[in-house]
Amino acid sequence: MKKCILVLLAVLCLTGTAFADAKIGYVDLQKALNQSKAGVSAKSEISGLVKKYEDQFKQMQEDLKTQKTNLEKQAGILSESARADKEREYQQSVKELQRFQKDVKDELQAKDADHTKRIINELFDILKKIGKDGGYTVILEKNEGAVIYADESIDLTDQLIKRYDAAQK
Repeated sequence: MKKCILVLLAVLCLTGTAFADAKIGYVDLQKALNQSKAGVSAKSEISGLVKKYEDQFKQMQEDLKTQKTNLEKQAGILSESARADKEREYQQSVKELQRFQKDVKDELQAKDADHTKRIINELFDILKKIGKDGGYTVILEKNEGAVIYADESIDLTDQLIKRYDAAQK
């Protein structure tokens, strides 16, 4: 992708007349994603889930610590088979905690990816309209490495955020 953009810019530079007529802009999609109302809302939703799962995880850790403490206290008075059973129960609880942690991580990553994909697709649709309405020849993404320097006057990020937020109402 970066190579295609650089080749496109090189071709535009080599064809002087085409370059003179070219209107170029850039956008910071990460900023648009983070500062748009939908992006802020998605972050808030995920933060709420993180807090909820952190509380559950802490409770499970406390239960596990209690279970281990009880096992250590009872180790001397339990029979060999009873102690083995308690150790298996403890190891099963450890596995459940690890499974819970992995499942939560996967769920949060999936939700974040879903929100990001949806918002980015919506931003692209609006960005295409901005490009067409504004007569832009090329609009580059700032964070993809293709933009080394650009005057802020051609930064379309704030315009994109405003139009996106307006379209969400």
